[in-house]
Amino acid sequence: MENTLFWLIFFTLGWTLINGSEMEQNLMWHLRKVPRVVSERTFHLTSPTFEADAKMVLKKVCGIECQKELPAPSLSDLEDSLSYETVAENGTRTLTRVKVQGVVIEPTQNITTKGGSVRRRRQVYGTDSRFSILDKRFLTNFPFNTAVKLSTGCSGVLVSPSHVLTAAHCVHDGRDYIKGSKKLRVGLLKMRNKGVGKKRRGSKRSRREANAGDQREGSKENLKGRATAGRRKGSARGQRAAEGKPSFQWTRVKKTHIPKGWATGGKGDAALDYDYALLELKRAHKKKYMELGISPTIKKLPGGMIHFSGFDHDRADQLVYRFCSVSDESNDLLYQYCDAESGSTGSGVYLRLKEPNKKNWKRKIIAVYSGHQWVDVHGVQKDYNVAVRITPLKYAQICLWIHGDGANCTYG
Repeated sequence: MENTLFWLIFFTLGWTLINGSEMEQNLMWHLRKVPRVVSERTFHLTSPTFEADAKMVLKKVCGIECQKELPAPSLSDLEDSLSYETVAENGTRTLTRVKVQGVVIEPTQNITTKGGSVRRRRQVYGTDSRFSILDKRFLTNFPFNTAVKLSTGCSGVLVSPSHVLTAAHCVHDGRDYIKGSKKLRVGLLKMRNKGVGKKRRGSKRSRREANAGDQREGSKENLKGRATAGRRKGSARGQRAAEGKPSFQWTRVKKTHIPKGWATGGKGDAALDYDYALLELKRAHKKKYMELGISPTIKKLPGGMIHFSGFDHDRADQLVYRFCSVSDESNDLLYQYCDAESGSTGSGVYLRLKEPNKKNWKRKIIAVYSGHQWVDVHGVQKDYNVAVRITPLKYAQICLWIHGDGANCTYG
């Protein structure tokens, strides 16, 4: 753990203190015009049965080698996959057909795999590089406060005052909605102090601290929080006793949006490329949320690294943070070996880059963590932990879900 913490400190400081115009360009968010996804027509469908088990129905995952051989999708194929289902709290279900405007069909990326021996099923092995965030000063502050827990056992991330981004398979197995999604709830992490009177004063004070902390996102404080989390990982019980036990404030979900590329209704196999969903909360929150960003290529990732936080099942009610390098990529997926147990699926994968023409840095969600998958690479079965990238088209679609109008989603 000490070695892992050293590299965490080295990585964070190293990329924060880098100078030079060329390197600075590589560490910057680049806004670009994105295609428009426009709602064309909405159909009413029969209400879902909510009888599926909480697991994905994927007969075969098209791996890295397979992705090279696939022809670029046609515009009609894209429009069909980006059409979406919406399920309301009362059980009504609709299908919205969309039109895509201003898209340029790009050829499938030519991926160069790095080779290597076959691995056993990987979640966590060897040195566990995850960090439990236990200190409430950081747990209730940005960026960690953007992570949420779903009542179905997955994780998610706040992307607006009323919306949560997560993995589609957390609510839908590819053919039907899972049993636990009928009365879906989202849990926002908070701290519960001991004693009724103290709880009220502590809650107000925590909110003031959180609001103040949101105004100073300096890397030193985030680094200190991560380092503190690492040092105190072994004494979590004493930490909770001193500062109060974490609890969740649960909010019902008003609407759920899922791309048709995933929700096939049994008419085909769900595509891993579309394993993402947006949840609209019944009640808005007041926490700072994470903005969406378009996923850059591996070459433009700072240090080749990605980050995400979620609620892994082996660390009950603890927020678990991790970072790792990306091994490979396709047009829609990031292949990596971040340590992650079940429960962390649906977490928002993010980067921290500099804003154009500004001195400040900003974190944005660039992918959704989907989970473990076996893929075929040059005839050899390899396993990866996979994240679904936010491409320009997916950015436009999710933005449409959030704002209800594609006109607000011109640049990303």
